[in-house]
Amino acid sequence: MTPFLDRQALLDDLVGTRWSPIDLVAATGSTNADVAARARAGAPDGLVEITGWQQAGRGRFTRVWETPPDTCVAMSALVRPTAPLAAWGWLSLVVGMAVADGLRAASGLDARLKWPNDVLIGERKICGILSEAVMTDADRAAVLGMGINVALAEEQLPVPTATSVRIEGSDASATAVAGGVLKALDHWYRRWDAGESLTDAYLARCSTIGRRVRVQLAEGAVEGEAVSVEASGSLIVATASGRQAFSAGDVVHLRPGD
Repeated sequence: MTPFLDRQALLDDLVGTRWSPIDLVAATGSTNADVAARARAGAPDGLVEITGWQQAGRGRFTRVWETPPDTCVAMSALVRPTAPLAAWGWLSLVVGMAVADGLRAASGLDARLKWPNDVLIGERKICGILSEAVMTDADRAAVLGMGINVALAEEQLPVPTATSVRIEGSDASATAVAGGVLKALDHWYRRWDAGESLTDAYLARCSTIGRRVRVQLAEGAVEGEAVSVEASGSLIVATASGRQAFSAGDVVHLRPGD
């Protein structure tokens, strides 16, 4: 039986990228938590941990979930950017670009981005992203985490608005998806860390731009048309009271009549 994740095939696919060592684990609570702990202990830039069974995955706003074994690829990459801290808000956007490109390359699916950190097929979510800074007295690092639904069936979806590679009609393997995403992440991360503007590349992949949206904040909701992304990565929304920039928030794509 073919394993859900084939370590040797993945290593072969990633020759020449920054990613090493690559650790595959049978199961873990959270790959982000594991890699953050290793970052604090001095692990090198380029470390990646991958599992097919994440039992206590974490999202934004402390959301926690578990997926069935061998249905989703959860992976976290450790990087130590040379870019200034003020630019780190772009890291989740960079990961989103990599997931969208990697999914297209591996599966042929038309993956698009919903600002700031969701990857969609149509209007259904296929991947969530969580990037976290890890600061110590001696160093600073970032953990780039992502959870990609590969083999989930409809009855296994956590919410009806989710989807998976398999549901969308592709038989791309988890290994191919992980390899495609990590190769794309190597490409986009290097360009970002070198100081290159990725705004145009991000906008070309983002389905939020040009849409009527609702930005849900702790203090309430704001509606308007998403018109662009600032150099900082913030979303610019044209509202009834003028343009506003949002560095965080849950975005809902509104349909006509909403």
